[in-house]
Amino acid sequence: MMKHIRSAAVLGAGTMGSQIAAHLANAGIPTLLLDLDTKTAAAGLNRARKLKPDPFFTKHTYHAIKVGGFESHLTEISESDWVVEAVVEKLDVKQELLTKIEHYRADDSIVSSNTSGIPIATISEGFGDSFRKHWLGTHFFNPPRYLPLLEVIPTAETDPKVVQTMVEFGDRVLGKGVVVAKDTPNFIGNRIGLYGVMRVLEQLVNGNYTVEEIDAMTGPLVGRAKSATFRTLDIAGIDILTHVMENLVSQLDVDEERAAFELPPLIQDLNARGWHGQKTGQGFYQKMRTDSGTEIVTLDPKTMEYRARQRPRLTALDNAKTIDDLGTRVRTLFSGKDRVGDFLRATLTPLLIYSAETAPTIAHSIDDIDRAMRWGFGWELGPFELWDAIGIETVLETAGRSENPPALVEALLKKTDDIGGFRHSEVEPAGPELQLLRRAKDSRPTVKQNQGASLIDLGDGILGLEFHSKMNSIGGDTIDMMTEGVKEATKHFDALLIGNDGPAFSAGANLMLVLLEAQEENWEEIDLMIRSFQSAVLNLRYADVPVVVAPAGLTLGGGCEVVLHSDRAQAAAETYMGQVEVGVGLIPAGCGTKELLSRFSDQAPTNAADRLPYIQRAFELIGLGTVSSSGTHAKDLGLLEAGDQITMNRERLLHDAKHSAIHLVKTGYRPPSRRTDIPVGGPDTKAALELGVHLAWRSGRISEYDVHLGQTIAHLLSGGNVPHATTVSEQYLLDLEREAFLSLCGEQKTQERIAHTLKTGKTLRN
Repeated sequence: MMKHIRSAAVLGAGTMGSQIAAHLANAGIPTLLLDLDTKTAAAGLNRARKLKPDPFFTKHTYHAIKVGGFESHLTEISESDWVVEAVVEKLDVKQELLTKIEHYRADDSIVSSNTSGIPIATISEGFGDSFRKHWLGTHFFNPPRYLPLLEVIPTAETDPKVVQTMVEFGDRVLGKGVVVAKDTPNFIGNRIGLYGVMRVLEQLVNGNYTVEEIDAMTGPLVGRAKSATFRTLDIAGIDILTHVMENLVSQLDVDEERAAFELPPLIQDLNARGWHGQKTGQGFYQKMRTDSGTEIVTLDPKTMEYRARQRPRLTALDNAKTIDDLGTRVRTLFSGKDRVGDFLRATLTPLLIYSAETAPTIAHSIDDIDRAMRWGFGWELGPFELWDAIGIETVLETAGRSENPPALVEALLKKTDDIGGFRHSEVEPAGPELQLLRRAKDSRPTVKQNQGASLIDLGDGILGLEFHSKMNSIGGDTIDMMTEGVKEATKHFDALLIGNDGPAFSAGANLMLVLLEAQEENWEEIDLMIRSFQSAVLNLRYADVPVVVAPAGLTLGGGCEVVLHSDRAQAAAETYMGQVEVGVGLIPAGCGTKELLSRFSDQAPTNAADRLPYIQRAFELIGLGTVSSSGTHAKDLGLLEAGDQITMNRERLLHDAKHSAIHLVKTGYRPPSRRTDIPVGGPDTKAALELGVHLAWRSGRISEYDVHLGQTIAHLLSGGNVPHATTVSEQYLLDLEREAFLSLCGEQKTQERIAHTLKTGKTLRN
C-alpha cells in the first residue's frame, strides 16, 4: 500500500526552500519550514511573499506554513510524511543535517534532497537501512510554482513504493511533470540545458553576435521561452549558474566533457564585479532610471560597459515569423545560409549530438529527456524532437558525424532504411490520463469543425468542444460551434465538455472584428454579434445535458462568461480569469454582467434590507477588470463557485473535467430554470455606486472616461431605469448589457482603447 503524503517539512528557507514550501501550501499541504532559527525561517518566508511572480496562489495561502528553527522545532518533523532538505549545496552540511533528520523522522516518512547536482547516493552514505529505503532526490526547478518539472532521483536502495508515491504525489497533488532520472551529475534538465547555455556563451564571447541577437535567436521563434538566454540567466542568477557549473565539472570524469562546461572569463568577470543579474540590478541587462521612467540597457562584453539596446537586424528571423509549424520553422532557420543559420548550426548541432551521447547514461528514455526540457526549461521541442524536425542526416552531416554517429543514432539507423526519425510524432503523453484531448483526436475522427473550433468525441458519452483560433478568441466561428456543440451533445452524447490544450482557454472576444465594425458604424452587425453570443452562452446554461468547462491560463472577457455559465468548472490551478472589458472601454455583454449581478445578489440573506455590499463585489470585479492570480483566487473572487474544482496538473485537466461531467450525468442532471427574479437595487444602489466612482475620480485614481464607464456599470447593476428596488428577468438585464455595449462601441475613446490594446497588448487609460 502506497503512503499518503498529508504533511511536509522543508528544511532550509532560502530561495528554493521557501518556494517549495509555498507550493506545498498551494496544494493544501500543511508545511513546516525550518532554518537555523525561527527568525531566519520567517525572513525566508517573508521574502517569498514579496517575490514576483508570486509563488503563492492567494495572499492568504502562506498561513499553511509554520516556521521554526533547527534547534527548537526539528523534533516536529516526526509528524511530517515528507521531509525535504533544501540547505546550501555542500555535502558536509547536508549530511550533518540528515543525521539529525534520521533521529527525529517517523519510521515511514519519506526524506529527499532538492540538490541540483550532488549525487543522491553520496549524500546518504553511512545512514541506516530504513533511512536509505525512504531516501531519494526531488529536484524542483525555479520558480517551483511555474516550472512544471520535478526530477525524482532514486538510488539503488530506494524502495520502489517510495518512488511511486513521490511520482503520484508530484503529478496529482503538486501538479508536476515528473521525470524519474538516473543518479548522475546534474541529472537530466541541468545537464542538457547547461550544455546548451555553454555553446551559446561561446558565440557571445567569440564576438560573433550581440546579446540582443542571441536572445532573438534563442526565444519563441525557435520554441524557447520569451526570456531566451541572457534574460533567463539574469533571472536565475549568474552566481547560481557559476556554482552549478563548478559543481558539475567537479563530478565529471572525462576531460573533454569537463572542458565543455568550463565557464568563460566573461562569467568570472561578472561575478567579480558583483553583477549577478536581476537580484543585484545588473547582469547581461541593466534596468536604469531615467527622467521619463526606466530604460533597459545591454552589456557589451568587449568593453564591460552598458549601452543602449540595439534592435537585432536578422532578416531570416523576420521571414520565419510567417511559418506557423515550429518544426518547419526551426529546420528552415537551421538550414539558412546566413548568420542565423550559422548560429543555430554552431549551437544546436553539438547540443543534439551531446543529448544523444549522454541519453543512456542520464535518463531511462529519450521521452524523459524531451519532457524534462519542455517542463524544466520551457522548450516547445525537446532535443530528440529537434533531431526529427531538422532531420537526422542533416544533423549528422552538419556535425561531421555521418560515418561516426552517436550509438543511440547508429542503433536507430540500423533498425530501418527509412530514416523517419526517433519518432513519427511529438513525444507521447507521460501517462494514460494526461493530454486527454490529444489522445481523443488521435483515436477518433472529428465530429464537426470550422476555423474557430471543433467538436471531438472524448469517449464515454462526453463531447468535447475545443476552441482553436488565435489565443482562442471568440468570433463567429466559435459561436457557431458552441451552438452546434449543444445540439450535438443533446442528440448523441450525455454531456458537453469545453476545453483545450493551449496556453489560453480564451482571451475573449475578437476585438479586431469589433473595432472594424465600430469604425464602419455597422451597429446592426455588432448588435447581431452580441445577440448571437448571448444566445450561445445561455444555451450552455440551459442545455438538456450537463456542460462542464475546463479553463486554464488566460480566461478573459467572453472566455470568462463561458465559464460563468457552465454547470461545473474544472479549472487549472494556473487560471487567470476575469471580466476585463473595461480595459478596452467596454462592459461584459455576453451575459457576464447579468451573471455576476445575479450570482452576488443571491449570496445576500433572503431578508437582507441592503444588498449593496454584495452588488459592490460585482461592481468592483467589472469596474476594476480584476483578473485572478490562480484558480484558487478565482474561487475567492467568486468567479468560480464552491462546487467547482481545481486541477493542479495542467495535462490532467481534461481528464478530471471529463470525470466531473460523467458524475453530473450519473447523478441525474436536470437543467436550471430561467431566471425571472434577479434582485436589483434601483436608484439607491445606483447612487451609492456612482458616489464611489466620483470619489475615485476626485482622488486622481481614474480618468474622466473611467468615470463614464463606471457610471455605465452602475446603471446596469442597479437595474437600469427601474424606479425602486425590485426584481427583473434575465432577458431584461441582457438587453441592458447589449445596449450599453453598443453605445460604448460608438465612443471615440473606446475605439482608441481597443486599437491601443490590439497594437501593444496593453491597456490605455485615456
